[in-house]
Amino acid sequence: MDNENVLIQREQAGSIRIADEVVKVIAGLATIEVKGVAGMSGGLAGGIAEMLGRKNLSRGIKVEVGEKEAAVDVFVIVDFGIRIPDVAAEIQEKVKDAVERMTGLTVVEVNVNVQGVAFASELKDEEHRVK
Repeated sequence: MDNENVLIQREQAGSIRIADEVVKVIAGLATIEVKGVAGMSGGLAGGIAEMLGRKNLSRGIKVEVGEKEAAVDVFVIVDFGIRIPDVAAEIQEKVKDAVERMTGLTVVEVNVNVQGVAFASELKDEEHRVK
């Protein structure tokens, strides 16, 4: 197992290892539960935010994991018409709670990066193109 991507916690009974990917998935799942989040962003391609499906949740998340602490960066696309600061604050709260509850790590920061806005008409048009 690659030690660069693994958190090691020493306990009396042995060690507990939590891969960075696990922390990313937890943060991604907590993020998409927030009302107003249209999806995760995989970055900007040609000036347009690339929206990721549910299978790629961890690609919209970056984490730094230490022995006891973690920092999380979340990259999202939000729905048009929502108040971005409110959605970002809820993302921060839910991600911090989920990661701390499930891993025992202390989350020192959750940075929310809004990379795009999704319009309801665009989402419906894309659904029709696929059929």
